[in-house]
Amino acid sequence: MTNLSAPQFQHRTVLLDEAVEALDLCGARAQGIYVDGTFGRGGHSRLILERLGEGARLIAFDKDLQAIATAQQIDDPRFQIVHDSFATMTASLAACGVEQVDGILLDLGISSPQVDDAARGFSFRNDGPLDMRMDTTRGLSAAQWLATETEQTLEKVIREYGEERFAFQIAKAIVARRAVEPISSTRQLASLVASTVKTREKGKDPATRTFQAIRIFINSELEDLEIGLNQAYSRLAPGARMVVISFHSLEDRIVKRFFASKVHLEQPDRRLPIRAVDLPQPEMKLISKMKPSALEVENNPRSRSAVMRVAQRLPQAPSGGTAAQ
Repeated sequence: MTNLSAPQFQHRTVLLDEAVEALDLCGARAQGIYVDGTFGRGGHSRLILERLGEGARLIAFDKDLQAIATAQQIDDPRFQIVHDSFATMTASLAACGVEQVDGILLDLGISSPQVDDAARGFSFRNDGPLDMRMDTTRGLSAAQWLATETEQTLEKVIREYGEERFAFQIAKAIVARRAVEPISSTRQLASLVASTVKTREKGKDPATRTFQAIRIFINSELEDLEIGLNQAYSRLAPGARMVVISFHSLEDRIVKRFFASKVHLEQPDRRLPIRAVDLPQPEMKLISKMKPSALEVENNPRSRSAVMRVAQRLPQAPSGGTAAQ
């Protein structure tokens, strides 16, 4: 049995203080209702709880059973954990009696225990079963998916989600190999990709992009993000902030475009006789964009690709309801 308390499975929360400070938990806001959409190992949640008042609430989400087990160890009446994706936020918050919240944090990164535990199948560095599911109670494992998917879809996923220029060759090699033997371990897949990708990016394993692509697809990460951002926005109270930390360009692009769509609304033709008061008004304002400091990257190299974006819902934005009492 894996010892998740071992040093190699300890998680360092990226932009810990910066993300919690961005929620602006000051004054009356410290008595509000907040959401941690990606509990992970609870770094952000624990710090948020430290800064919240006695009458506040924090509702956290996670798909990973190990994260749920960690969350259940938090003995605090203000805290509640939901075993589901933040993409279910609307229905899940309603089930908790909440219609609006005062701030939402989404840390989209995969946690170190997930990567470092070979039994999870996320990493090519240690051999293990090719699973990659964040929620092992649902859906196909990576091995099951690779065994049945068409070559065309394999190529599309590896190209689009991994931004891998050798996607065609890798997909073809996967189909050829599975006709001989099942691809059931991380080492099998990593070796197959390494033998197919003839040129490598400096300092990066040739399997990196393929593993990223399959993990994103298996866990519906980008689809969940698209849905989750819209649901999160609809739950934000006027003046509430949304803080999102992404770890690769595909995620950050979605977040950047989403915020831009709320900040820069399409305006009608200026030649039309429309009063200024009737023009579409911005629904959010951008607060900040931040990356980890050089010191944080030095202490935690896995933080180097993180980007944190913060936006605030404006008072005049259409209302999504009121917080349940």
